[in-house]
Amino acid sequence: MTSCLSGFRSFHKLWKKNPYFGFGPKNSHLPLFLGDHCGIRNQGMFFFLTTVLPQSTKTTNMQTANTRYLMKGEKGNKKQGSSDSPHFFAAGAAKKRAQMNPQSKAPASPPQSNTIAFPTEPLNAEQWDKLKEDYKGKTSFESWISTQLMHYQGSINVAKSLLAWVAARNNGIVSYDLLVRYLYLCVIHKQTSEIIDVYEIMKVKYKRLEPEGYTLLIRGLMHSDRWREAFLLLEDLKKVMVPSKRNYDDCIQGSLLHQDVNTAWNLYQELIDHDLIPMLETLKAFFDFGKDIKDDQYASRLLDILLYLRNNQLYPGESFAHSIKTWFESIPGEKWKGQFTTIQKSGHCLGCGKTMESIYLSPEEYEFLKENIMRNVIDGGDQYRKTTPEELERFQKFVNYCAPFDVVIDGLNVAKMFPKARESQVLSDVVSQLAKQNLRLLVLGRKHMLNNHSRWRKDEMKKVQKQASCFFADNISEDDPFLLYATLHSGNHCKFITKDLMRDHKACLPDAKTRRLFFKWQQGHQLAITSRFPGSKLTFQHVFSYDTVVQTTGDSWHIPYDEDLVERYSYEVPNKWLCLQRKT
Repeated sequence: MTSCLSGFRSFHKLWKKNPYFGFGPKNSHLPLFLGDHCGIRNQGMFFFLTTVLPQSTKTTNMQTANTRYLMKGEKGNKKQGSSDSPHFFAAGAAKKRAQMNPQSKAPASPPQSNTIAFPTEPLNAEQWDKLKEDYKGKTSFESWISTQLMHYQGSINVAKSLLAWVAARNNGIVSYDLLVRYLYLCVIHKQTSEIIDVYEIMKVKYKRLEPEGYTLLIRGLMHSDRWREAFLLLEDLKKVMVPSKRNYDDCIQGSLLHQDVNTAWNLYQELIDHDLIPMLETLKAFFDFGKDIKDDQYASRLLDILLYLRNNQLYPGESFAHSIKTWFESIPGEKWKGQFTTIQKSGHCLGCGKTMESIYLSPEEYEFLKENIMRNVIDGGDQYRKTTPEELERFQKFVNYCAPFDVVIDGLNVAKMFPKARESQVLSDVVSQLAKQNLRLLVLGRKHMLNNHSRWRKDEMKKVQKQASCFFADNISEDDPFLLYATLHSGNHCKFITKDLMRDHKACLPDAKTRRLFFKWQQGHQLAITSRFPGSKLTFQHVFSYDTVVQTTGDSWHIPYDEDLVERYSYEVPNKWLCLQRKT
């Protein structure tokens, strides 16, 4: 009978029976759950887990509902949408829209399953044998049980007894995968001595590890008195690949923990030189360490981090924002005061009254963006464009003759914004309201919209054609390149209406600067319809007048940040700001 190991050092002898000086297995895929997970409540020796057996089922076609951006109509006036809807680009807006329009899901068939008792206390060999007999899963029992231990952050002692049982059955050999999963548990539970034991075994057994193994050892060693050896592992990793930003984060935070500031900054610069975007936790660590430090060079580097956030349109989380505020207010000899606030629609800070930078591009920025859009989206073989060169040329001649426009409308997209209403009526209402403001309009559509149909009435489409210039492309064509071309060709004043977020086209742009300018231009020019009264009034959401990026005047900083409980998509911007003022 194999007893459970009291310490991993006793397990070290098992490896000496069969030394193998090789590499980590090439095809070992280890799911490392490095975030927080639910723990196991230790009630008795077992709790029950279900193993799911794969079923042979036919592919189910899921019907995905179109995303709708409008609130449910109110009783009485049949209003579609709501003027109180969150801003199109505001943090949390996409999640609210999704909640208002949940996607339909096909009913799932109940899986075949069997339940086994999962240990919460160490087992002996006979108990492990019995547990394996009860297991009916497709994968190996050893792999499944060790994965469950990882997922539920199981007991280290249970994991030790598992490895001892496996070693006894296999002439002292434990697979690389099982060893790394055990290492994961040691790191999660911060068992430093056990981490070092595994490290010593791996140094003897393997000339090189897989990235997961390096990542766990680096993180584990950084909190021990052998933390400098983590840098040797980082150098080993560099021989085969560029380390991840997580690897750099662990080394930087470990360096700061052990007061090695120069190494931390050197690693940060190395991270930036690799064109890796640092983890926000990494940047926060520098601000936390800098509290109450009187060091002009250190302070200058922290300000450079804030400019890095600006240039890359990155937003700190709420905890990071508090760290920034604390650091500013702790600078010896300077009188900084911070407050958390919001920005008014006018662009003025509610905290200090200062005006934020304009959302509108400068003439130089506009020309730069226009040239890049023409080159990379319109003419550059954009993989998302579905049109012919002949049709594109016909459209360009049309725009050159009819432009400039004040508003360009994605006709098919706009017509489908209110699913309960007739498409031609919605489009006619939008065009009519804008035409009353003496705006020059362009409606982009498809040829099928001109066919008389219950959803596309000919009289309403004729009304649209009288009030706006119209271009109807082939039914297979993609509207977005036409919309971008017409809007940009018309000048910086021209707005456009669509609920399409243009993410595919933004991805075609060559660099971060161009993508940043595109998003800035988009926020200042894309109109969203928030409500509609059938046959008459439409409500348009206000366009952002200010740019949501880190900004400074020297004696003030304004830093947009993400709230902890608000889910923000990549095309949205935060609602909350940190306002910092230096008193003179």
